[in-house]
Amino acid sequence: MGMSKAKRQMLGQPGRVGVARGEAWRDSISDEAGGPPSEHPDTGSARLKVGAGTLLEAALTRENLKAAWKRVKANKGAAGVDGLDIEHTAELLRTSWPQTRQALLAGTYRPQPVRKVMIPKPDGSQRELGIPTVLDRLIQQALLQVLQPLIDPSFSDHSHGFRPGRRAHDAVKAARAYVQSGKRVVVDVDLAKFFDRVNHDILIDRLQKRIDDAGVIRLVRAYLNAGIMAGGVVVDRYQGTPQGGPLSPLLANVLLDEVDKALEARGYSFARYADDCNVYVGSLKAGQRVMALLRKLYAGLKLQINEAKSAVGSVFGRKFLGYALWVAKGREIKYAVAHKAVEDFKARIRQLTRRSGGRSMEQVVQRLRPYMLGWKAYFALAQTPKVWRELDEWLRHRLRAIQLWHWKRPATMYRELKALGAGETAAKRVAANSRRWWRNSNHLLKTVLTIAYFDRLGVPRLS
Repeated sequence: MGMSKAKRQMLGQPGRVGVARGEAWRDSISDEAGGPPSEHPDTGSARLKVGAGTLLEAALTRENLKAAWKRVKANKGAAGVDGLDIEHTAELLRTSWPQTRQALLAGTYRPQPVRKVMIPKPDGSQRELGIPTVLDRLIQQALLQVLQPLIDPSFSDHSHGFRPGRRAHDAVKAARAYVQSGKRVVVDVDLAKFFDRVNHDILIDRLQKRIDDAGVIRLVRAYLNAGIMAGGVVVDRYQGTPQGGPLSPLLANVLLDEVDKALEARGYSFARYADDCNVYVGSLKAGQRVMALLRKLYAGLKLQINEAKSAVGSVFGRKFLGYALWVAKGREIKYAVAHKAVEDFKARIRQLTRRSGGRSMEQVVQRLRPYMLGWKAYFALAQTPKVWRELDEWLRHRLRAIQLWHWKRPATMYRELKALGAGETAAKRVAANSRRWWRNSNHLLKTVLTIAYFDRLGVPRLS
């Protein structure tokens, strides 16, 4: 299936909506483990016409499904519990789609359970991800393309996560502006296992206040209730919306918008990205009042604040979306990469460059490039050139050590270094210290495996 990209348009009115109107585009979501929050590329459009029928019928039009399939295919996700990948699902749909579509319109369609996978995080912990089948990802994507342009315009301007035309940089820039204006105390709130604890009844109630389509509501609840398969056993789910499905971020924003509107009504300065919310005030006393308010608001949604990660304190001791803030000359507030983000970067680089036999330096660099380029783009706001230089030097030091490990034998080191243009003395000295990988890679070897050498290999520079 294919479809030409449509121009980005944002149409729709805040509040409750019924039959879809106008032409809209939507925004994809992705959730890469171990990296910074992902940004969201353009993904096509869903053309919805006056009198086209229900929202569910609009979602299941041929044109909308083509756009949805294009996005699902581009994401190259893994198979769900049915074991069917993109290609096998495409083959199945050629014959079974009419029956599936009829079941969706009749309200008898039942999504398959999501496949539970645990994604390692840089700090050694794990995060649960629920992978729907490719068919269910297609249906969710088709729903998202119809619902997002109708619901999104009603969200708070302080919400930046998983929305068309918005990204994490917008939230960080807003935070800096508040601090520059003199609000140096932050109410930093982290929700405990938010996606696992979303109350289905409350979420459906909030969704019904925004859309008037029984078929869509019924299907969304079916997706919320779909179980989780782990170790071959299906576990029923009575709360939570698993990370991994296209609809999850939109549903999260539907729920949390209620808190945004309460903060707006009281005139507070805040920025939210998904379940990360920072409120900026002028004093600790004011911050404590805001924290008490947030506890009350989240409790009303049956959500719980993670007390260990939440606090009221100086903005200069907290991080937001991987960024920290600092005061430069002239009292100008500038961006920095938070210490934990730097440590997470190093941990991920260590994972990607693990010493293992048979891999060439070119293969190591191929694995590094996507992560490094994404990380560099995400932290492009940072105004700390010294940090970039230090990370570049650390990375090249590590790559030199890995190259020595690949060569292993002193004779191989000598031969390869001479081939790279090393002098006799340098080649002999490096080869003589063949077992001291780390120490040996930071002196004479730097004159052979230079910055230009790594540039030619395609290693991205952060500085």
